[in-house]
Amino acid sequence: MIFVTLEHILIHISFSIISIVITIHLMNLLVYQIVGLRDSSEKGMIATFFSTTGLLVSRWISSGHFPLSNLYESLIFLSCSFFIIHIIPKIRNHKNDLSTITAPSTIFTQGFATSGLSTEMHQSEILVPALQSQWLMMHVTMMLLSYAALLCGSLLSVTLLVITFRKNINIFSKSKNLLIKSFFFGENKYLNEKRSVFKNTSFLSFGNYYKYQFTQRLDYWSYRVISLGFIFLTMGIICGAVWANEAWGSYWNWDPKETWAFITWTIFAIYLHTRTSQSLQGTNSAFVGFIGFLIIWICYFGINLLGIGLHSYGSFTLTSN
Repeated sequence: MIFVTLEHILIHISFSIISIVITIHLMNLLVYQIVGLRDSSEKGMIATFFSTTGLLVSRWISSGHFPLSNLYESLIFLSCSFFIIHIIPKIRNHKNDLSTITAPSTIFTQGFATSGLSTEMHQSEILVPALQSQWLMMHVTMMLLSYAALLCGSLLSVTLLVITFRKNINIFSKSKNLLIKSFFFGENKYLNEKRSVFKNTSFLSFGNYYKYQFTQRLDYWSYRVISLGFIFLTMGIICGAVWANEAWGSYWNWDPKETWAFITWTIFAIYLHTRTSQSLQGTNSAFVGFIGFLIIWICYFGINLLGIGLHSYGSFTLTSN
């Protein structure tokens, strides 16, 4: 009873703090000059991490096994993994641009875990025989860390695509307006306005140069984070194969979860391959990252919704009103 009460307190504290962190990020967007807001958001992320970690530790103590036996616990661990991805730039004193992705991702996963799942899913249960192995911690931890990293990197790719798409739309609309004006105002005025547009939309202009730097930074961090997630995913699949041989007598069974994990691995392998060619970097590789973002959700949630295959113990039901 004490552990249940402690879990409720910690999850509400974590959810409240991360909500404040997102509010701070919005304030930073509106009033960037406020001193101390960025430091406050960083401290909020640290407090959220410790609250979530405390929740997992309390469940570990109360259940007697590592808390990754159902979707609720995996979502809580996933939200904790987002902080680990968030803290990576701090290791080498890089400017942290990942908090705009990791903070909303954390509140989304925690909100869905607490409100979107049925109450029965919140209860810690005895592990099924297939999960009673020392490989549970290694395999599931690696997979969830890979999901966190790949989701963050893919969202950065999606952001890059949105910014590039909007920029192309603006240039196209201005060019279209010039063509229309050329029919009404004559060639001279058309040429003058064309020069003005190219001056305003010049790649070397301050506004476009700032956007260029920002998109380059997005592309850089997307590549770095997805590369890290790909390593975690590879390690997770290898550990899962060894565990499958121990539990089911075969390294690979083409179970739906295994199949979609392989598809996810293949998509991000293609993404990393596109990075080796200069002509395929940028929007081309970002589009592959966007596809990977969709595939991850199918692998993580879609298969669980179906509740079929050897991984059916991970299936879940949503709350009904």
